[in-house]
Amino acid sequence: MTARVQYRTGPPLAQPFRDLVKLRHKETLIPDGAAPAVFLGAPLVGLAGVTVAGSILWSAIFLPGDGDLGDLIVVLYLLTLPSLAIMLGGFASANPLASLGGAREMKLLLACELPFLIALLVPVIHAGYEIRLGAILSAQAEGGAVAVHLSGALALVVGVLWMQAKLGLVPFDLAEAETEIGGGALIDYGGPPLAVYRLSHAMLLAVAPLFLMALFLGGAPPTLVGFAGGLVKFAAIIALSTVIRNTNPRLRIDQALRLFWGPITALAVAAVLLALGGW
Repeated sequence: MTARVQYRTGPPLAQPFRDLVKLRHKETLIPDGAAPAVFLGAPLVGLAGVTVAGSILWSAIFLPGDGDLGDLIVVLYLLTLPSLAIMLGGFASANPLASLGGAREMKLLLACELPFLIALLVPVIHAGYEIRLGAILSAQAEGGAVAVHLSGALALVVGVLWMQAKLGLVPFDLAEAETEIGGGALIDYGGPPLAVYRLSHAMLLAVAPLFLMALFLGGAPPTLVGFAGGLVKFAAIIALSTVIRNTNPRLRIDQALRLFWGPITALAVAAVLLALGGW
């Protein structure tokens, strides 16, 4: 998609898989002064979090009646683990550039989670104050997607910006700013540990849009038409994210904090107030 936006051919679709295979055969190096257990274990923390979160989401979409109380909170918690893994890896490498990248990731996480937590109240309110993903999806199946309401549309905007920050995409690619801090928090990683980070990011690129679909767009009902509609919704979210990524400059960390804690938080609060008013 990025290549098409920039009027170029781009790599083949199988290139990410080839990169993972290539990294699997490279040597794993641990920097001098690093904490080996944390340095090597951090990538697995992120992979575990996004894997379990994706499993819960797919289960809620295909079996909405079998959800557990609080699974919305559980998924949100699990989706913080990839960011935590990047922070741990950066801090454990004993590299000042990696530590700076980890610190930026921490600040970005604190910035983007606040408005998104507020925006999550919108689908909860529209579902009759239910926090089960299955109940939220069932309510949308009966009354329409949350995003057709003004409050849901505003909350979805907040969600898309949260997704950009969560994935570290422009304009929020602060933890891996190549022109400033090289590879950022992952500058010392290579071989299989870097492959695990890449795999976690690729899975998050699928799970985060799926989370937004379930909360605001009705998910992908387990029928042929519903699944086709889900693919269209998924592609639309990815396309919007790609357009944002290719049409905006990188923000400084202070600008990102002011943006999330200022206008975006105000937008989330407005969405909740509208939802309480039935809009």
